[in-house]
Amino acid sequence: MQALSLGVLLVVSLMSGSAAAQGSLMPGNGARRIELGPDEAGVPVAVAVSPGLSTVLLFDSELAQGAVELDTQTGFSIVDVGRMTLRVVPSTKAVPGEKFRVAVRFRDGAAPSGAAFLLTVHPARADSLVEVYRSPRTVESYQQEAREARAETQRCQEENLRLLSEHSTPGGLVGLLAVGGVDVNGVLGQIVSKTISVDPKSALQPFAVQSYRAKDRVALDVVLKDLRGEQSWTASGATLRGPSGIELKVLRVWQDSSIAPGDMGRVVIEAEASVESVRGSFSLKLWEAEGARTVTIGNVRFP
Repeated sequence: MQALSLGVLLVVSLMSGSAAAQGSLMPGNGARRIELGPDEAGVPVAVAVSPGLSTVLLFDSELAQGAVELDTQTGFSIVDVGRMTLRVVPSTKAVPGEKFRVAVRFRDGAAPSGAAFLLTVHPARADSLVEVYRSPRTVESYQQEAREARAETQRCQEENLRLLSEHSTPGGLVGLLAVGGVDVNGVLGQIVSKTISVDPKSALQPFAVQSYRAKDRVALDVVLKDLRGEQSWTASGATLRGPSGIELKVLRVWQDSSIAPGDMGRVVIEAEASVESVRGSFSLKLWEAEGARTVTIGNVRFP
């Protein structure tokens, strides 16, 4: 177990250092609701999909038999058509940024007679459920959407308060104590370089990985090397997915500088997590803003 001062310095650098890349505050997309107008059958609706993750389109009308047209099925490991559903799971052959057009026709022939979707591959995030309404939506559907909107608004307000609090407090250990980042148990750390697993398709290979846990935060300090390709690489986002697909809320992705071919570089990821939520092994996925190169590290454990 690493010295307390090392972990404190790591968290301080996350709080006060300038970020070369910033992770999203939410761990992926949940349910979406789409209403189709009578003249919108040919206008494709953008839907995010990701390799290995399931996306389900749920319709309020029955689909016609054999009425689902997909550009190609070679980029998908699962394409399952039900009476009122379409489930797709992109395969590892799907390249981030790649787009697939899918069209469906409805059984009753009423307007709109069909719908079109543009499935866009993301390195790590997907719309898990897309509810497609062809008929007027029910009151219950609007009420559910209103509840989710209120919850999202409250989350954003709490996040803004946290950010304002961090910017108005001093740096160093005093700042950590002021924002409740540490308690009397301090920061725990461990080296996990020898126990992790690495995806051979990753754009970079890990040279050293250390994990940390504080009061309600975890962090990964990753040193990467052996860049594939001729262009420099900069992380723009990250996911930390644990047992049963549970995803931690990534707060920051910090990188000291872009990683050029032949060089090593350091990336630090911070996520919100309780002690109970970080039990078991996690998978870290990093991606760049422009391009399809990703880094996947598995079997990551926290103290």
